[in-house]
Amino acid sequence: MTGIVSYAAYLPLYRLSRAEIGRAWGGGGKGEKAVASHDEDSLTMAVSAARECLKGLDKASVDGVFFASTTSPYREKQAAATIAAVLNLRAETYTADFAGSLRSGTNALRAAVDAVKSGSLKKVLVLAAECRLGLPNGANESAFGDGAAALLVGSEGVIASVDSMYSVADEIIDVFRSDRDRFVRAWETRFVRDYGHGRVVPQAVKAALAKSGAAATDFAKFVVSSPDQRQLQVVAKSLKLDPAKVQDSFFNEFGDTGAAQVFISLAATLEQAKAGDKILVASYGNGADVVTLTATPAVASRKPARGLPYYVSTKLPISTYEKYLRWRQIIELEPPATAPMEQPSPVALWRDNKSGLDLHGVKCRKCGTPQYPEQRVCMECGSKDDFEDYSFSDKPAILATFSHDSLGISADPPTTVAAVDFQGGGRITCDMTDRDPAEIKIGMPIEMVFRVLRYVGGFYTYWWKARPKRD
Repeated sequence: MTGIVSYAAYLPLYRLSRAEIGRAWGGGGKGEKAVASHDEDSLTMAVSAARECLKGLDKASVDGVFFASTTSPYREKQAAATIAAVLNLRAETYTADFAGSLRSGTNALRAAVDAVKSGSLKKVLVLAAECRLGLPNGANESAFGDGAAALLVGSEGVIASVDSMYSVADEIIDVFRSDRDRFVRAWETRFVRDYGHGRVVPQAVKAALAKSGAAATDFAKFVVSSPDQRQLQVVAKSLKLDPAKVQDSFFNEFGDTGAAQVFISLAATLEQAKAGDKILVASYGNGADVVTLTATPAVASRKPARGLPYYVSTKLPISTYEKYLRWRQIIELEPPATAPMEQPSPVALWRDNKSGLDLHGVKCRKCGTPQYPEQRVCMECGSKDDFEDYSFSDKPAILATFSHDSLGISADPPTTVAAVDFQGGGRITCDMTDRDPAEIKIGMPIEMVFRVLRYVGGFYTYWWKARPKRD
C-alpha cells in the first residue's frame, strides 16, 4: 500500500488585513492574507513544513525530496537540493523541482507515488510552497496568501492510501506569469472562472470518478483548490456536492496559497479524518489532477504537533500596507548612507554548508559539551580533535541576552541580536525574527528557524535565526 505517511502545513506569522489594503487604494475586503516575513521565501517556508512533517521520524529513511512552487527563489538552481542539505539528508537523496503550474504540487505527488510504487524510491518528501505577488491595487494582491505544506509518501506506516490518480491537460491563458514578469497576471474574471477553473475542475472530477468506478457519495471529504471561497462554492454546486463535505479553503483566514493550497487544505482534512474516510483531492492549473485517498486506522496517531488551528490562531498583524510594500521591495526606498554590503563568497558558503545550512556543531566526546561552530579544541576540557557531530536546529533553547540596534540596516527595525542558550549546552549568537521588540525578555523560550540572511551579488545567503516560541 502506497500513500501518505506523514504531513504538515506551515503558515507565516504575519497577516495583512484586506481592509488595510483597501485603506491605501479605496474599497476594502473581508478577512486577511498570510504574509511571509521579510526574511522568508518559498524555500524557507518549505523547510519549516518539512521539519514539522519529519518530527519523530528517521530522516535517514527519506531518499527523495520534491519541491513544488511557482515562486522558487531561483530560476536556475535547484531548491530541493538546498532543502535536502538543510534537513541533513543523505547525499544519495534524489532531489527534483516542480514548477510552472499551480498544480505542480499534485504533479510532484503523482511522481512521488509512482516512484514509491515502482521501487525506485522508498520515501519521498513532497513539498509545496508559494510566495506569489499580485499587482498593487489589483484583486490578486488581496487574494494571494503565503504558505507551505509537506507530505511524506511511502509504503510503510501509511495513514492515507492513494487509491487512484487522474490527470487532464488543458491549454488556456487564464492566470499566468511570464519569464519577464514579477507579478501574476490574469485575464478577464468571467473568462478565467467560467472557461478555466469552473469548466476544467468539474470535468476532471467527473471523469476521475467514472474511471475509478466511484460515486461522489462515497467520499467523506472533497479537497478542491480554488482562487477564493465563492468559486469553490460554484464548483461544488456544479458537481452537486454536499457543502458539508467540501473542505474550507481558508480564503478569509490566509488567502489563496497557490500550489500549496490543496496540500494545506488536505492537512486540515487529515487532522479530522477517521479510519475508512475516503477523500478526493483536485488541483487546477492548465488542467487538473484528481487524487483519491482512504484514511487508515493510523491516521489518528500521526498528527502534526502544530496543526492548522495553531497556525490560523498564532499570528501578528502587519500594521500598515506600506510596511508590506517595503518587505516585498515593491516600492523603492532611499538606500542607507553606509558602505555597500560586502558580497559573500560562494566558496566559503560551500565550505560551511553543514554548519550553516544544517546548524551542525560538535559535541566533545570527553566532557559532553556541545559547541558551535565546529572546534578542534574543546573550550571546556581542552581535548583536541575528539568530537562528534551535533545538531542545534531542533534543540530547546532560551534567550540568554539580547540587544536592539536601531541604527543597523533592517527591513524590520530595530535589528534584534540574541544570544541563545540551548538545553544540554551550547550558545549561538544570531538575529531574532518574528518578534515584537517590546515583548522580548531574557529567559523566554526560543526556537530556531531557517531564514534568508541577505541577497547580495545575485544569490541568497540562508542561515538560522531565533524566534520566540509560541505554543
